Amino acid sequence: MTDTARARKLADRIQVVVAQTLERRIKDPRLGFVTITDARVTGDLREATVFYTVYGDDTEREATAAALESAKGVLRSEVGKQTGVRFTPTLTFVADALPENAKNIDDLLDRARAIDAAVRTSAAGAVFAGDADPYKVPASERDDEDE
Repeated sequence: MTDTARARKLADRIQVVVAQTLERRIKDPRLGFVTITDARVTGDLREATVFYTVYGDDTEREATAAALESAKGVLRSEVGKQTGVRFTPTLTFVADALPENAKNIDDLLDRARAIDAAVRTSAAGAVFAGDADPYKVPASERDDEDE
């Protein structure tokens, strides 16, 4: 039976512990400007996935990924010390795709705004193709309006 509240609390604690340990204890020069964005723990509390972002280009991202993999043992032992759970979850580091997705969404929104502006400018001088009132009025109502 899984306790999702406990898994959520443990994931939050793992996120904090990993971020603090990376900041204070890990001195790997390959480690770039990394931010721990999220952590998720499976229902049985055996595996933890830690999501991170790196500020920089692709080479810095690759170097940071290698540095995190090499520091995995130190980070796991620190998580075990500070959480006090019976079994320390194994850590898996995954590069967070959130910044790239946000950039793609911003690009799509900019493109939609440009298309909307083009439609707005082309509709500014437009006139109706037919009459101003395209609906047919019965003859009896037309005669009443003429009087």
